This record gives sequence, structure tokens and C-alpha cells, in this order.
Amino acid sequence: MDFQLGGKTALVTGASTGIGAEIARTLAAEGVSVTMLARREGLMTEIADGIAAAGYERPQIICADLTARSQMAEIVATAQPDGRAVDILVNAAGASLPIDMFADDDTWDQSLELNFTAVRRLTQALLPAMQKQGWGRIINFSGSMEPRVINAAIAAKAALHLWAKGLSCQVAKDGITVNCIPPGRIISEQILRNYTPEYRDWQSENEIPVGEYGRPEDVANLVCFLASSQARYITGAVIPVDGGLRRYQF
Repeated sequence: MDFQLGGKTALVTGASTGIGAEIARTLAAEGVSVTMLARREGLMTEIADGIAAAGYERPQIICADLTARSQMAEIVATAQPDGRAVDILVNAAGASLPIDMFADDDTWDQSLELNFTAVRRLTQALLPAMQKQGWGRIINFSGSMEPRVINAAIAAKAALHLWAKGLSCQVAKDGITVNCIPPGRIISEQILRNYTPEYRDWQSENEIPVGEYGRPEDVANLVCFLASSQARYITGAVIPVDGGLRRYQF
């Protein structure tokens, strides 16, 4: 399918590794002018160099901390040179945070800031330019609504789902769609750090109907589709990419 994304611009957060990095590569291969945002500049530089070496436009890099409110104005100015709208915003930054049931306020606040508040703040900053041009795609990465233990990130992602649904209804008339992707077990730095090979093999055989962990490109391909005009009638949705791991829509 021709996604017809050539000439579009995109800002991808959490782009230094894993899913975010693969989204940057895939969008660039579709002719999108990509801006990568993360905290690890060296990793982003390697990815950007690889994209350029493959013959695509080298992404712009923003090394910043999304939770630092003082950096938001600079992020927006860099992502929107001359006030041009970011056509595609991919909010892929985030981190899982399993916690004790009696965790203190600081722990909760840290996760809510990264997994919800920073996403909302960045989106609100970029949204007016999208509205002005009458076109935009906002794609958020969320999480499971089937927790087995208390996880502060999952609570924040639940807020993200409802905020995104409400936002999608308000900006649909402006030609803007807002969707969420809760990824399942996708091979990434975090997955490799948190789960042993033995556990990954067991879960693939016993809990994932497809029978294996996913690859970052499995998610990046969906992002490209949602970013395209072919997905104009899909908004307010939560679309898991998990090989059938979850039993319910969320």
C-alpha cells in the first residue's frame, strides 16, 4: 500500500531505541521528514546516520527530557521551524513502573508525569498548528488495561486512553485523528532487560496465540497506516499490537 506520506513531517518521541527508533526508520523510508526526540543523543545519532546511509532524509535530532517543562518551548520551536505544523506526532516515550501497593506520592507523580502529563503537554503545544492547517495525526503509545499487579505506568496509560478519546471527538472536525496503540511483548531494550530468555520462550508458547514476541516493525507498520490518509476514518481507537495476548480490546 502506498501510504502517500512523502512530504509530511513527523515528531517521534522515545526515538533512541526499540519501537520509537523503528518508527523513525519506517517513516523516513516512506518519505517523511522525521524529528527524533529522546534523552540519549548518541543512540539517536547512530540511528539517524543509519537512515541517511540507507538513502533517506537524515532525521533531525532533539536531545531533551519531556518531563522538564522548561524545555517544552525549545522542543516546539525546533520541531516547528517557521511555525510549520508537525503533521504526525508519535508519542512513543514512556516506561513501565511496577510498584508496591503503598508506594509514595513521588513515585506515582514520576510515572504520571512521563506517561501521561508530558504526552498531553506536548500534544497541546503542537495541536494549534495542526488545527490551522486542517490535517494531523496523533498516535499515542499506551498499555494494557488488564494489570496483574499495581503498575503506576498502567494507571497513567488508562488516563491517556480516556484523554485521547475525548480529544479525538473535539478535533475530528479539524481533519485530525487521535489513536492509541498498546504494544504487547515487542522485543526491545526494556523487554530484554526485564524478561529472561526462558520466560520469553514459556510465555510465547503458553500465553501468546501467535506464538512469539513481536518485532518493532510490527508496530511501526501500523503507525504508518494510522498516519496516512487511508486511515482518515479511524479515530478514538485503541488498537493493540500483541499477537493476541490480551483478551479484551483494551
